[in-house]
Amino acid sequence: MNSITLAPGSVTLAQWRTIYRGAPARLDVACSPLIAESAAAVARILAKGRPVYGINTGFGKLASVRIGDEDLAALQRNIVLSHAAGTGAPSPISVIRLMMALKLASLAQGASGVRPETVTLLEAMLEMELTPVVPCQGSVGASGDLAPLAHMATTMLGVGEIFLEDQRLPAAEALRQAGLTALELGPKEGLALLNGTQFSTANALAGLFEAELLFRSALVTGALSTEAAKGSDTPFDPRIHLLRRHNGQIEVATALRALMAGSAIRASHLENDARVQDPYCLRCQPQVMGAALDVLRQAATTLTIEANCVSDNPLIFPDTDEALSGGNFHAEPVAFASDMIAMVICEIGSITERRIAMLVDPALSGLPAFLTPHPGLNSGFMIPQVTAAALVSENKQRAYPASVDSIPTSANQEDHVSMAAHGARRLLEMAENATAVVGIELLASVQGIDFHAPLASSPLLEAARKALRAVVPALGNDRHFHPDMEAANHLIRSGTLVALADDLLPGVA
Repeated sequence: MNSITLAPGSVTLAQWRTIYRGAPARLDVACSPLIAESAAAVARILAKGRPVYGINTGFGKLASVRIGDEDLAALQRNIVLSHAAGTGAPSPISVIRLMMALKLASLAQGASGVRPETVTLLEAMLEMELTPVVPCQGSVGASGDLAPLAHMATTMLGVGEIFLEDQRLPAAEALRQAGLTALELGPKEGLALLNGTQFSTANALAGLFEAELLFRSALVTGALSTEAAKGSDTPFDPRIHLLRRHNGQIEVATALRALMAGSAIRASHLENDARVQDPYCLRCQPQVMGAALDVLRQAATTLTIEANCVSDNPLIFPDTDEALSGGNFHAEPVAFASDMIAMVICEIGSITERRIAMLVDPALSGLPAFLTPHPGLNSGFMIPQVTAAALVSENKQRAYPASVDSIPTSANQEDHVSMAAHGARRLLEMAENATAVVGIELLASVQGIDFHAPLASSPLLEAARKALRAVVPALGNDRHFHPDMEAANHLIRSGTLVALADDLLPGVA
């Protein structure tokens, strides 16, 4: 992959997506004067001798405690070490790399007061794939993602652990192997590194990117299911959706019609079909998936702004040599966006499961019971539908809004928090659940289409069917089902399925 140049304040969603997928990233060299001037401003502020939060005072409830000049370095080191109090499994490397890039872009805007050498070390670690081991739990999404970002910052001091290639090493050893030197923090730098929303935002962006892939995959499998059930494409007529006016709905209907264009299966029941209307899971795909698309785009707008912001505190303004305390660390926008994405993931899985249930029911689909040529002796798709139902139910339980929760911290100094971190962190697991549901639909819909041979579907949907059949043969008699599911899931996760119709499928940006 080509390296991404981060232009702080204007990094695109596509660039963040590429970094999440593994591309290296570096700062635009034009940032250097801003970083240097910000650090110089901290020195000038200190020279005035006044108490300034986070520079020569304690933190949180201890903000009234003045710290002497001789202890300023210890103050910054102490906050990093004491705040590295996360728990749980290590966060995914792809998410932490994205978090590091987000932190780089924030620090480089010249409002955090860090020195150039601090930014250079973080940039080098990202470029050389030294990924801090960051426990996934411990942030309430205000005052910033303190614990997760502190775990990142400890590794810059040579403390904690780092993933390097396929090894999990002590941070000091990983830095040594990479030829890097651990930092001694200057005034304000510890707080600048661990204050901010970058952990929550990285997880939310990761969830958004996986939800987008899930959404586009479910458009393909939804079209396949419509064909398998000999459903109508009349509900996708553009005249219907222009009257509703929602952009997402219009785009989804257009995509579904394009996916089904040229289908011999559809042509076979254009006349004399006794059915007047299809079930909602087929007929209302534009309305449901279109609404999901609109919500994903709204979340994307919020997260793109957040990814390009400065969420540190206090903020340094070199033009006036002021350090202003505010609340940019509060991750409420990320919490709301994460809740929106969670609902979308949940609904995609829900309508997909309903299509699976329809296909296995001969009274609804007109296909053999449970999509097996010999029902009774064979169970066919009976239990995969149960698995889909279980996954959808699990996602429903996880979709409860995180943003409506709050619990006071720091002796009631930090008395309202966003809970953005775990609101965002659940998204990858929810997307994985829904991906498995869409994978089951891929298997079931293609099995259903096979029963219509020699009639073929549209060229695009036939390409999707053949892609699956290249790795999963048609189900005759019962066999070990799990490998088939894993193969279908891989076609979705890898992007192979959506690549077959990439130009037709709408996305978030």
